[in-house]
Amino acid sequence: MVIYELLVRDFVKDHNYQTLIDTLSYLQNLGVNAIELMPVTEFEGNDSWGYNVSFHLAADKYYGTQNKLKEFIDVCHSKGIAVILDMVLNHAFGQNPMVQMYWDSANNRPAANSPWFNAIATHPFNVGYDFNHESPATKYYTKNVFNYWQSEFKVDGFRFDLSKGFTQKNNPNDVNAWGAYDASRIAIWKDYFTAMTASDPNIYVILEHFADNTEEKELSDYGMMPWGNMNYNYNEATMGYVSTSALSAGVYKNRGWTNPNLVTYMESHDEERLMFKNEQFGNVNGTYSTKDINTALKRMELASAFFFTLPGPKMIWQFGERGYDLSINYPSNTSNDRLTSKPPMWEYMTNVNRKSLYDVYSKLIKLRIAQPVFETTDFAYNLTGAVKTITLNDPALKVVVVGNFDVQSQSATVTFPNTGKWYDYLTKDSVTVNNTAYIYSLAAGEYHVLTSRNLNGSATATAIKEDVIAKDGTYFYNYPNPAIHQTTFIYNLSTTQTVSLKIYDIVGREVADLLNERQNIGEHEIKWDVVATANGLEGLYFAKLKIGQHVKTIKVMLQK
Repeated sequence: MVIYELLVRDFVKDHNYQTLIDTLSYLQNLGVNAIELMPVTEFEGNDSWGYNVSFHLAADKYYGTQNKLKEFIDVCHSKGIAVILDMVLNHAFGQNPMVQMYWDSANNRPAANSPWFNAIATHPFNVGYDFNHESPATKYYTKNVFNYWQSEFKVDGFRFDLSKGFTQKNNPNDVNAWGAYDASRIAIWKDYFTAMTASDPNIYVILEHFADNTEEKELSDYGMMPWGNMNYNYNEATMGYVSTSALSAGVYKNRGWTNPNLVTYMESHDEERLMFKNEQFGNVNGTYSTKDINTALKRMELASAFFFTLPGPKMIWQFGERGYDLSINYPSNTSNDRLTSKPPMWEYMTNVNRKSLYDVYSKLIKLRIAQPVFETTDFAYNLTGAVKTITLNDPALKVVVVGNFDVQSQSATVTFPNTGKWYDYLTKDSVTVNNTAYIYSLAAGEYHVLTSRNLNGSATATAIKEDVIAKDGTYFYNYPNPAIHQTTFIYNLSTTQTVSLKIYDIVGREVADLLNERQNIGEHEIKWDVVATANGLEGLYFAKLKIGQHVKTIKVMLQK
């Protein structure tokens, strides 16, 4: 999953769902398969991030009608994009009638007998009025909120703001104690997760948690997806400060987790923009300066190569894909303007270097969605030091990522899974590896995403077959993938069988029926004209080959 977090107010100038719908092709071309909307439930005022929520069961009318929001979700689904709502259930603000019904006017806070709210928040960083999630009344209300948005709006998941605040352990001023392992908080979240999955077993439940790793691992094991804030580390890397640029914390295995449920991100709505800090504080070595805008954009490409290729869900904050460099505190660059409206800067897309960054993002996203190797558990990494590497292994494809995050040239020995020709996915060049301990000399900021077979269309069927052949001698593969105009499917039969090959889009609609006939023993090849049958629509498709009663499926990414 690659999530695109956006604020409707700042993504489109007129702040409405219809324009957002009209702009979806931009995100579809980027290749993301999930959009996370910052809060759209009714909040106080209009010009807001939305975390000052008043009514959890109403869509804020500032962005459009509730039917227009439903239309947006429907159109996203038609394009193979999931919709995740940023849900604020840690607190409510004063317009909320449940706050007003039990009110202590003498102390200007919820009354002590409120069935929903704490009179005083039990944890730091609280805003508004703090829900008591151990109260049966709050549990009942919260589960009805889940059910309403799941059933009425068909949302695919929730990102829960301040999920660590769902606790009654009273640590109002002690941040460390608040983040310690909390069995009661875990029980609350497991109960809520069970309620959500009862309505939709595949729902995404994302937590802004930042608690003890033992607690986050337990929630991950249960199926939830905690946020992984890697803003500082990736920014140190893009700025060229090697000693503080370790990226290992973004790897779920490095945290001792069993499941790849860590939603890592380089930027979110809450952090300073990488490019702003690059240009303000970047490292300099002679004529090489990461403060230079074009150099900084290339450094962003380098970082993206070490972001999208790591297994596990990823999140992008809006316009990071084109190097948005206005501060989170624009226009004054002081904290007073953190929440103020920001211009979307669509003119960035006319800048060749910003467009290049967008294209690299797009190619890497589409690669990771199309190729199963990015879901592998068989991967190794060295994400400290100047030259960083990632190696991923899968029977169908192997990937090696290497990059120099220093501001000067570096040489390093990179361990390849095998010798032979390796293909640079982004540049379409190749390198011949005669020794698996290969010495790479890299200029400052240089990087490569290398694959064991050519994914740009010129690889031979024989070379691919050697990678994908199964223990029983069967195989089913295609190339090129991602595909632009045409892709070829190749498979073999050990006995004469009735064979069918169909293509489906991400929501299960049949796009092409390529074959349905009885075939003889041996190798067979079928070409798919993707332009004619998929109407040139980019995105993820599934090729399902049925041989007798056995079904084999591979993912195919189409791009322009």
